[in-house]
Amino acid sequence: MILNKTDLIAPERLTALRREIEAQLRPGVKLVSARQGRVPPQVALGLAAAAEDDLASRPSVHELEAGHSHDDFESFVVTAGSVEDGNEFLVRLRSAIGLHDVLRVKGFVDLPRRDRRQVVQAVGDRLQQHFDRPWYPGEKRETRLVVIGRKGLDRAAIISALGALGG
Repeated sequence: MILNKTDLIAPERLTALRREIEAQLRPGVKLVSARQGRVPPQVALGLAAAAEDDLASRPSVHELEAGHSHDDFESFVVTAGSVEDGNEFLVRLRSAIGLHDVLRVKGFVDLPRRDRRQVVQAVGDRLQQHFDRPWYPGEKRETRLVVIGRKGLDRAAIISALGALGG
C-alpha cells in the first residue's frame, strides 16, 4: 500500500498515522511512503515482489469479513428478448436498482439494431455499459442479467420494473 504526500505531514503525526494504517493491513502487506507522488515503478507495480508465492496462505475477502455468509445474499437471472430503446432500459434498470436495494447487476442486452452485445454492469447505483463482441452466428440473441442482492429481493417487482421475464 502506498501512503502518498507524506511530505505534507509533520514527522510525529506521520509516525502515528503509519501505525494506525499498518494495524489495519493484512499480514505481509507493506506500507510504502511517497513524497510528491514519487514511487519507483517497480514498487508501485509489485515487480519482483513474488506476491503470488504465498497465495495459499492468504485469507480471501470473504474470510476476512466478519459475519459474512453467502446465505445473506441471493441472485437470480432476468431474461428478455431484444430491447428496442437501450437508453430507456438503462433508466429502468437504474430505477429498479435503487427501489429494490439491488447490490450488483451484470449481463448483456440485445439491442436489435446493433451487431454487438451491450455489456451492463452495476455496483449499487454505479452503472456502466459498453459493447463487447459481435453476436456469434447461431447464438441466441437475448437480454440476460444476473441480479444480486440481500436475501428477500422482490424478484417479481424487479422483473416487472425491467419489463422482462424471469429466468
